[in-house]
Amino acid sequence: MRQLNCSMCILKSEAARKFSDSELSRMNQNCVEVDFKKNEIIFKQNALSSNIIYLQSGMVKLVIEGKQREQILRIKKAPCYLGLPTTMGDKINHYSAVAIVPTRACFIDINIFKELLKSNFEFSYEIMVELCKNELDQFHRCVNLVQKHIFGRLANSLIQFSEELFEDDEFDLPINRNEYADLVCTSRETVSRMLAELSEEKVIEINGKRIKILNKEMLNKIRENG
Repeated sequence: MRQLNCSMCILKSEAARKFSDSELSRMNQNCVEVDFKKNEIIFKQNALSSNIIYLQSGMVKLVIEGKQREQILRIKKAPCYLGLPTTMGDKINHYSAVAIVPTRACFIDINIFKELLKSNFEFSYEIMVELCKNELDQFHRCVNLVQKHIFGRLANSLIQFSEELFEDDEFDLPINRNEYADLVCTSRETVSRMLAELSEEKVIEINGKRIKILNKEMLNKIRENG
C-alpha cells in the first residue's frame, strides 16, 4: 500500500484529467495505491464498501456467488473504475473482483469521490459516460449469452480477448478452462472440445494457454452466425 502523488500519475483516468491542481491534491490525500498478485481478491462480495476503485494496470474477473456455484460476470482490463454501481448505490459489494494478472489499483475514499462529482461537472460527465458504456456492454453480453449457441459465444470471447483485452491476435489466456467455461456459460469439457475443433480447422493455434488466431475472418463468421 502506497500513498500517491496523483498530479504526477501518467495513468490517470480521462475523468481525473478534468481535475484542477487543488482537486488532484484532495484526491491525493484520500487515495492509496495497492498492488495485487494473480488470484488475490481486490474486493469481496457482501463486504461493506467505502471506496471507489480505479484500476491503473492489470486485469480482473468480476464474479458473483450463486446458490450453486460461482459465476464470472465479465473480465475487465485497466484502465477502468470498479465498484461504481455497488458502492454508490448500496454500500455493499454485490460481486467480487479478483486479479487474474498482476494488477495495480487505487482505492479512493467514497466521500471525497462524491464531493468531486458534485463540484466538477466535467469529471461527473466522464464518470457517467463510463457507466453508460459498461451498461451497454452488459446488455450486449446478455444478448450473446441468450441468443447465441456455444460456438458463437466461444468465438465472441476469443475475439474480445484479442481485440479488447490484449489488442493482439496472439495471447495467453488469463483464466483456466473451468473459468473459461463459466465465462461462456457451458462446461469445461465443451470448451476444451470446441477449442480443439477450432485448432483442427486451423482457425486458431493452441499451445498450452497460448492462443494464436490464424483466421479471424472465419472466427468472426462463427461469432455472427453462432
